[in-house]
Amino acid sequence: MTEKTNCIFCRIARGEITSSKLYEDETSFAILDTNPIRPGHTLLIPKKHAASLADISADEQANWLKPLKKLCAAIVEGTGSEGFNLILNDGRCAGQVVPHLHLHIIPRQTNDQVDFNWAPQPYPPDQLKKTFQQISSRL
Repeated sequence: MTEKTNCIFCRIARGEITSSKLYEDETSFAILDTNPIRPGHTLLIPKKHAASLADISADEQANWLKPLKKLCAAIVEGTGSEGFNLILNDGRCAGQVVPHLHLHIIPRQTNDQVDFNWAPQPYPPDQLKKTFQQISSRL
């Protein structure tokens, strides 16, 4: 089986696996995550199989993200949340478990005990300028 054929999100999109589908259009769908960080944790998924954000065109990206604002508003209102996180894990090293592009929408409350364990650290001397140049030169 090819990855596309065996991919759980592709199988959900084809109707082979049931899900709690909150939204669907021609290019994308949104489902409740079955292992949520918080109640209402939703995945926005493009129907076209792509492992990474780099694998879709700008037009495909725009179409995939069209329902994002409406979904976020419905999730916040429906769960009584105060806000939300948007998280896109791109690549196994970034925590991507299913190798099909998807965006996590996680409703949040003050003191909800969700911790992403980030440990921000200031740049060492000269590293900010070097990093800025490495990225900006490619834009």
